Amino acid sequence: MDYKLELISVPVSDVDRAKAFYEQVGFNADHDHQVNEQMRFVQLTPPGSACSISIGTGITDSEPGSVKGLQVVVADIDAARADLVERGIEVGEIQRFPWGDFVFFNDPDGNGWAVQAMPNRE
Repeated sequence: MDYKLELISVPVSDVDRAKAFYEQVGFNADHDHQVNEQMRFVQLTPPGSACSISIGTGITDSEPGSVKGLQVVVADIDAARADLVERGIEVGEIQRFPWGDFVFFNDPDGNGWAVQAMPNRE
């Protein structure tokens, strides 16, 4: 039995602002559907990822900005940071640890993201 994590809800206060931010980061907007007056479903996927995020109205009861520790993995942290900076994203400096190199950024509501480059595996 495979259990595939494919969608994570991210609570936001302004759907259009958050959608624009994630598209600026480079996520693909897969769906944007107004289901009814109480529910709007937006699905965005990072390039190369099998897992997407959902934002919208009526999606989650969590407080906007309450999700911390979302993480994407890249092959080259220097290139990833340069890409984010070029896209106008406020991103921290590279932090290097034995378990990987990281940069961190937040969406407009304060949901926290980590970008990790894994150390070479032997």
